[in-house]
Amino acid sequence: MPFREINSKMVEATVIPGQRMFSQRGAMLAYRGDVTFTPNMAGGQGGLMSMIGRRVAGEATPLMSVEGNGTVMFGHGGHHVHVVALAGDTLYVEADRLLAFDGTLEQGTMFMGSQGGIMGMVRGQVTGQGLFTTTLRGHGSVAVMAHGGVIELPIAPGRPVHVDPQAYVAHRGDVQNKLSTALGWRDMVGRGSGEAFQLELSGNGVVYVQASEEKL
Repeated sequence: MPFREINSKMVEATVIPGQRMFSQRGAMLAYRGDVTFTPNMAGGQGGLMSMIGRRVAGEATPLMSVEGNGTVMFGHGGHHVHVVALAGDTLYVEADRLLAFDGTLEQGTMFMGSQGGIMGMVRGQVTGQGLFTTTLRGHGSVAVMAHGGVIELPIAPGRPVHVDPQAYVAHRGDVQNKLSTALGWRDMVGRGSGEAFQLELSGNGVVYVQASEEKL
């Protein structure tokens, strides 16, 4: 795993000759060795068609390629950082949450309706996350950003996890997600608990939840 958490807001990455990683542009804090930072106009992996797809989906974020031989410390905006290690599975995460990730990972986008049907699409609209999300698949590591610390909640068959949509950071595994509602008459008259919408994740995997309801 090339990322080492220095503290809650900084990670250190080992850069190896012949391998490339991507980071959010401007996220380099310090480095050692012979390392280059190049703006990546394609916004990540996959070439021209993938770049067009990400821009159409609204999942394009300014990235830079990091190559060479050395170590680099990353952080951005004082946000908390959490490292996710993938072992052949897929991470689903919003593009603006990505701090850095291995260049070996296969990058793509996913239509929200494919994991949650109509309620998956509604979820994207209610949370302001849109109709698509970024996917990273393969063996490697991803550093994601969040407000406050991040906890990992396991999702097991028959035991779904419900998360405040604003506290959701990412998930991985074979998981279905949809927006569920618990609207009652109290909510209609402004006397509800304030928890009328929850994100329901079911299947087999992990969901990452931040210690805040504030978006990045």
